[in-house]
Amino acid sequence: MSLASTVGSSAIGALVLSFFFYYVVLGFLLRRLGSHLLRRTAAKREVILRKLGAGGDGKIVGFFHPYCNAGGGGERVLWAAIRAVQENYPNVMSIVYTGDQDASKEQILSRVKDRFSITLDSERVIFLYLSTRRYVAASTWPHFTLLGQSLGSLVLAWDAFSLLVPDIYIDTMGYAFTVALAKLLFNIPTAAYVHYPTISTDMLESLPSGTTDIRTKIKRQYWQLFATLYKGCGKYVDRVMVNSSWTAGHVRALWGNPNLSVVFPPCAVTELQRKIPARDDKPREKVLLCIAQFRPEKNHKLLIDAFARFYKQTKAHKDARLVLVGSVRHSEDATRVYDLRLQAREMMVKDQVEFVTDAPWADVLLWLGRAWVGVNAMWNEHFGIGVVEYQAAGLVGVVHNSGGPKMDIVIEVEGGKTGFHATTVEEFAAAFEEALSMPESEVMEVRRRARKSAERFSEEGFEKGWLREFEALVRA
Repeated sequence: MSLASTVGSSAIGALVLSFFFYYVVLGFLLRRLGSHLLRRTAAKREVILRKLGAGGDGKIVGFFHPYCNAGGGGERVLWAAIRAVQENYPNVMSIVYTGDQDASKEQILSRVKDRFSITLDSERVIFLYLSTRRYVAASTWPHFTLLGQSLGSLVLAWDAFSLLVPDIYIDTMGYAFTVALAKLLFNIPTAAYVHYPTISTDMLESLPSGTTDIRTKIKRQYWQLFATLYKGCGKYVDRVMVNSSWTAGHVRALWGNPNLSVVFPPCAVTELQRKIPARDDKPREKVLLCIAQFRPEKNHKLLIDAFARFYKQTKAHKDARLVLVGSVRHSEDATRVYDLRLQAREMMVKDQVEFVTDAPWADVLLWLGRAWVGVNAMWNEHFGIGVVEYQAAGLVGVVHNSGGPKMDIVIEVEGGKTGFHATTVEEFAAAFEEALSMPESEVMEVRRRARKSAERFSEEGFEKGWLREFEALVRA
């Protein structure tokens, strides 16, 4: 036999062995580990089902949301989903896997009620506290952050399954690797509510392909490798829910999952329209309102820069103010707020910029009822619950010309605009001026169309979409 034939046969043999190891040996080991975890948590499972009083018909649904107490739009989805399950499936116990060890069950549920006006049955939700959340923190992975956080999520998921193995596993925070692990370990029904893909085609296309820069080449190869791993996770998700048309396009391109549906996030549209009438005897104040967590991607810095430019140039609206309302999750967010305050001072608008941190829902309602304009500056925001709240409350939107706010929310209704799109500091400043300068008859028409547009994103609409997908999981 020739050397070439020998080498060729050896290569084929190595490929066959690799295939065998990956699909057979590794699969066998994972199933054995899964069986071990099922036995290990069986006693706790029995206690929970007895407490539920559902006998053999009871099910335990695990929601993976390590930052469940953050108070943002993603958390509203989680709590609205659990409320829908509680109201329609009395034989289901909801388990929340969280890393918020500093908050008790009572504190978390109290914040849910204050922040989102969502009341849950405390007897039918259990919090299991994870001790390994640091492995999904960006600060833990200063290099190769996407891969590090995703691999870290597997550690966190193992921590979760060591506490209790659910009958149905749902990731509501974007940790797709954990869904694949749940399917491989236990072969249980799985679902994911995707707020935004961990890696998107936009990211892959943002790096030039013909560059000679070695760092750019390495980054491109790294992103392509990660995209391949992320794509592989898609086949383990039985039901995929996404929050917007923008997210749907990217997830469909990456995962190609046939069971994908757009389920718009729950927004307090009905409540806002009831509590904030279309016409109010009390005139609106010239407040530019931003409701967003104090995270870097929300780009509060751009808003302050744009407001400072607008304030310097305007002659008719020197009484305008920029009000930034958002939750502060940890010390990094608190530092970010401090830096933003310094920025406002340096831009000579510190007296015109107001910060409102960790406001309860009642206070958010007051601001929505007082403000004139609702602003958003995040690039490619996957949806934009805050923008919907602006519309439902009758605010004129000035939003970033990308993502969900552009594609789904601030769109034309009845042939007329519901707000403005902007990208640069100059464009935002010009939009602020135009939004505050419209004649009263025109601004009232924009407000009316905005409120009509918001009706597409009600809590009732979310519940209907969520229950349709959840029923498929229960039947699986």
